This record gives sequence, C-alpha cells and structure tokens, in this order.
Amino acid sequence: MSETLDRAADAALALAADKAWPSVTLRDIAAKAELPFPDLYAAAASKPAVLAHLSARFDRAALAVDYPENSETHDRLFDAAMARLEAMEPHRAALLAIAGAEGPLASAARFPRIARAILEAAGLPATPPRLIAMTAVWARVVQVWRDDEGALNRTMAELDKRLKQMAERLGKIGAGF
Repeated sequence: MSETLDRAADAALALAADKAWPSVTLRDIAAKAELPFPDLYAAAASKPAVLAHLSARFDRAALAVDYPENSETHDRLFDAAMARLEAMEPHRAALLAIAGAEGPLASAARFPRIARAILEAAGLPATPPRLIAMTAVWARVVQVWRDDEGALNRTMAELDKRLKQMAERLGKIGAGF
C-alpha cells in the first residue's frame, strides 16, 4: 500500500504543477500514477488522503535527521525543520499551487502534525505548549519559505529567530526545554 501511496503522491505533485489543483480528480491521480483506480481508492479515498501521505513523507525527512551526541535542542529543531523544508523544495511550484487552491485553513490543518514530527525528530516530547508553539513557528516559517526561492537564507533566518523566541516564551511558562 505504501508504494501505491508514494506513486499517487508523486502523480499528484506532477498534476498540480501542470493544471489547476481543483480540477485534478482522484481518477486523474490514478491514471498519472498508472495505478488501477480501485487500488488507489482502497489506499486513499480522497485527494486530502493523498496529500496526508505526501505530508507524512516530508515528515520522514525531518525524522531521519541524525544528530551529533549532546547537540543543542535549538540545533536539533532547526535541522529537523530544515530537512523537511529541503524535502519540500523540489516540489515548491506544485505545493504552492495546492496550498493556494486549498486555502490557508486546509493547509494549516496539517501544521500540528508537522510540528509534532519536528519536535519528536528533535527528541522533544510534544507537550501541548510545545506543540502549540512549534505549530506557530512552522506556520510563520512556511509563510516565509513560500517567497524565499534559492538558498533559503530568509527562511533559515526566520526559523532561527522563531525557535529562539519559542524557547524564551516556553521557558517563561515553565514548559521549555
């Protein structure tokens, strides 16, 4: 089933880069992925299900980061978030097209899961205050990423700044790291 979803996710990205996302159907995704429609439907019965798998694939990039022993929490969070962004980068045009068509609320609905993956990747339990804070950090960083093509300097600077603010604010309420 994972191979089916991977092929569907790749097909969805290719289609989103070529045509308006609202006009892409699950049948279009199956055809582009060269999958029998019933097989895709059994694995993912909707475009949001395909996108959820795609998002989980990007999360795996963050979760796969190998940290040096005794590395700082800030550095681990930074590296996990950047690994996810770097996995997204080759698909920028398609992801922006999908996000634009979905609207901000649908895109933002995935942010808590992404924030949890980044926290867990960095070895931090996703307590409610941390999860809320990391979700806010991710929302702002993605907003900057959308306009920051190339070396991602602005994105990295924003991530660094927001992670420092997050650590300071969580520390003030006793929920820090």
